[in-house]
Amino acid sequence: MSTPTITSLVPGRDEAMSIDDLVAAYTVDDRAATTVRVNFVASLDGGATVDGVSGDLGGPADKVVFDILRRLADVVLVGAGTVRDEGYGAMRLDVDAATWRDEHDLPLHPVFAIVSGSLDLDLRSDVFTLAPVRPLVVTTDRADPAKRAAIEAVADVVVCGDEHVEPARVVEALAERGLRQILCEGGPALFGSFIDADAVDEFCLTISPTLVGGQSSRISAGPSPAAPRGFHLQHLLRSEDLLLSRYVRARPTSTPESSTR
Repeated sequence: MSTPTITSLVPGRDEAMSIDDLVAAYTVDDRAATTVRVNFVASLDGGATVDGVSGDLGGPADKVVFDILRRLADVVLVGAGTVRDEGYGAMRLDVDAATWRDEHDLPLHPVFAIVSGSLDLDLRSDVFTLAPVRPLVVTTDRADPAKRAAIEAVADVVVCGDEHVEPARVVEALAERGLRQILCEGGPALFGSFIDADAVDEFCLTISPTLVGGQSSRISAGPSPAAPRGFHLQHLLRSEDLLLSRYVRARPTSTPESSTR
């Protein structure tokens, strides 16, 4: 399959972007700084899924960026419901991505971290049996001890909350393991909890040129934060009628008056 043509609208660039160009466009300035990046695809009318899954919304260009974001991540964080609904397999990158990571002194594959309060996971799935790196399962103190013991045979269990998984504790626990480049792929409830906790640093959104209507869910779900979170547009790419955006968190800037106080 040929590589889709992707060009940059912001900043403006007429020529097609190579894979190396795209990697550079999505690379953070400082890998040592903990960064939570969230990646989603949505329809023009704000739908997150078609027939319950998001894969049908994206196209070849979305898949290219999806793979690049994984290439750049230390850990890929996904809710257990999304793992089941989207049919996730083992977190194994292709040869080109693994080679790139090796050349940049990174492990060949990112760690797969699955968030589950109930621990109702299929331990016979490829997620665990074919994992190139031992996965993590993020849960709570209230998780069933017997299920936890079974999971510990195939994955490391990380407790990040008493009754509910707390995003701040998740980020802290991953960073303590050296997993500072955190890519969250959903689902909506997990994303919503990170918004509520003010724990999102970057947001990558693919806008599919489709209207889905019906009862499709939004890309985030959960309580409203105390105030809307502001982001700056880092870039906007185009592949035919598909748009691919990268937003970074808006940080307060010091004024001459405040800097002298």
